[in-house]
Amino acid sequence: MKEFELINTYFTEQLVNRRDVVVGIGDDCAVITPAEKQNIAITTDTLIAGVHFPKNTPAKAIGHKAVAVNLSDLAAMGAEPTWISIAISLPEIDEDWISNFCEGMFALCEFYNVQLIGGDTTQGPLSITITAQGVVPVNKQICRSGAKAGDWIYVTGELGDAALALKHYYGDITLRGDSLAYAMNRLNEPKPRVLAGQAVREYASAAIDISDGLLADLSHICKASNVGANIVLEDLPLSDTMLTCLGAEKAMELALSGGDDYELLLAVSEDNKVGMETTLADMGTKVTCIGQLNGNHKITTTLNNKPTQLNVKGFEHFANE
Repeated sequence: MKEFELINTYFTEQLVNRRDVVVGIGDDCAVITPAEKQNIAITTDTLIAGVHFPKNTPAKAIGHKAVAVNLSDLAAMGAEPTWISIAISLPEIDEDWISNFCEGMFALCEFYNVQLIGGDTTQGPLSITITAQGVVPVNKQICRSGAKAGDWIYVTGELGDAALALKHYYGDITLRGDSLAYAMNRLNEPKPRVLAGQAVREYASAAIDISDGLLADLSHICKASNVGANIVLEDLPLSDTMLTCLGAEKAMELALSGGDDYELLLAVSEDNKVGMETTLADMGTKVTCIGQLNGNHKITTTLNNKPTQLNVKGFEHFANE
């Protein structure tokens, strides 16, 4: 099977066919018609085997995650996902692998009504780059730069479980049974908070998705908004699996530093707290207040009202150079 046979067999046929796509896969460019009074949000993420996912990760999970991490970025901006394009490099054409990859990718696209509109396929080390686009009402996007001192810090879901799975993979700990299955699911099939992101547009002053670890991603909001923050460690939302496998202190450290959560980190003013909490509760989305922004221009942590220093940091590419 050659390149264009591969494209026609696995990437052209899909269940989502949006009316705003004028020209999709098969031409030099895709052509789309944006809706009136909507801005287009665009994000790109690359996944490299051995860096963003273990090399033995199932193809279906890789397809899911490749889409999910991009939709998570759109969610953090309050955007509704609409279209994606994919550039994929493959060592060889393994039809079973490609079929399973597409199954994972298109299942998430179908769920959120996202259409694949183009891309590129090449031969080389396994690498997947997806550019995702979405729409957001004019001037309603949520940016990192809108937070103010006094805003409360919220996170959706629970933190650290994906990093727990990586600890097992690299042999730092041993997980078994339900604990292993739970953690691997959180790593391989993250759930982008797409609907929650749109729901908090009216309430959040700033937002980011947690991909490189809570502290690392919170620092981006603090830098962009020129504020500091304090995190209340005992308020971090931790799963029973995390607490059972690591104990409270190690679980807190991993929740602060572990990446791949793809939950939303939100800054919300005092006036908007109740509205945001009520809106997400009505959607069935867990959200937890974990601290507050301040004017100190640094990030601190407290435990039981006492300052606590933990030796943790988030993931950063090229940090070891």
